[in-house]
Amino acid sequence: MTQPFTVGLAGLGTVGVGLLKLLRDNASVVEARAGRPVAVGAVSARVRGRDRGVSLAGVHWFDDPVALAADPGIDVVVEAIGGAEGAARAVVTAALAAGKPVVSANKALLAVHGAELAVAAERAGVPLAFEAAVAGGIPVIKALREGLAGNRITRVAGILNGTCNYILTVMREHHREFADVLAEAQKLGYAEADPSIDIDGVDAAHKLAILAALAFGRPVAFDAVHVEGIRRITALDIAFAAEFGYRIKLLGLARRSRAGISARVHPCMVPEVSPIARVDGVFNAVVADGDFVGRVMLEGRGAGAGPTASALAADLIDIARGRTTPVWGAASGDLADVPSVPMEAHSGAYYLRLMVVDRPGVLADVTAVLRDQGISLESMLQRGRSPGETVPVVLVTHETRESAMRAALGEIGALEAVLEEPTVIRIEPA
Repeated sequence: MTQPFTVGLAGLGTVGVGLLKLLRDNASVVEARAGRPVAVGAVSARVRGRDRGVSLAGVHWFDDPVALAADPGIDVVVEAIGGAEGAARAVVTAALAAGKPVVSANKALLAVHGAELAVAAERAGVPLAFEAAVAGGIPVIKALREGLAGNRITRVAGILNGTCNYILTVMREHHREFADVLAEAQKLGYAEADPSIDIDGVDAAHKLAILAALAFGRPVAFDAVHVEGIRRITALDIAFAAEFGYRIKLLGLARRSRAGISARVHPCMVPEVSPIARVDGVFNAVVADGDFVGRVMLEGRGAGAGPTASALAADLIDIARGRTTPVWGAASGDLADVPSVPMEAHSGAYYLRLMVVDRPGVLADVTAVLRDQGISLESMLQRGRSPGETVPVVLVTHETRESAMRAALGEIGALEAVLEEPTVIRIEPA
């Protein structure tokens, strides 16, 4: 009988349990594709006696995940703990130091410490795989690192957080407000009790940093990602977007130009006829533009036990078969030191919503500020008249620089007739 490939699993939450179930339920499929049996031989988690819906009979338990990583009976360590620091970082570092391959679903760890971990993996001569870290079951890491390896990638973008996409979809389809839909998403399990990492764009930024490193062949640079979330998106903004022929999506966008690499996560208005505008609910999508392949789009479930376990299993099968690639597609010494382009240099069109007192001269004051900053308007919308009352005014600009828009927003927000902080949403082409 062929020697089994023994997995040490650190973390028994949704992801870890999902992997246990997949390796047991699909054991024959995995064995055929890996060339030998793949099974979990040891686990580690914070609480030993919890009912997780799977049997741990015959599986060795470690209270300390670092000790699990050092166990000579373990062939590969799967890190499913999560977080950029603490136990997750410790177990991955220990496994690489022990010369063991690592498979991780941890986007925060890879985004923040991916450069140093890649060096550690290279020194140990073992793979560090992380297909499950971005977009769940969508094989986007393999697509960028291997399938598109012969291309110069100029742009990678996508819907990278299912929680935000679900919230924005329900807000649009049912004309509901953000706080109401968020509370429902938490009850349904689509959002965490503390949803900040998702709704403030941090989760998507972790994933974008990883995609940008793979796409452009430079060290991962999470600190260079501009990040905004969806807390300030209202049902009113979604309705106005529809009037202009757009849908609002939280996107991660990275682009390489002569100036360097820009990477940003923020709400965008995208044409409702574009393919990415049609990706709804908890689904994710990633688009990559290559010089020879053209545009490629991948779509699927971006989170959950099943999709994430699928991606973890794919990495395990590759390692069991001896199929490995450099962590970031090229050796660390061959990655390019490309500068980051600051957000202030961004250029594009903008949607601007103001809540103003309906009185003569207000629009003249607003347009004067825009004129002084060199910002021209494509269209303007005001619904009805309510003299002396608060009304929304929507402006859509032609292409302009981010620095000019920021300066204009500061001046407009200070106008006496503007009663709330202006809402600005960048408009992205199809």
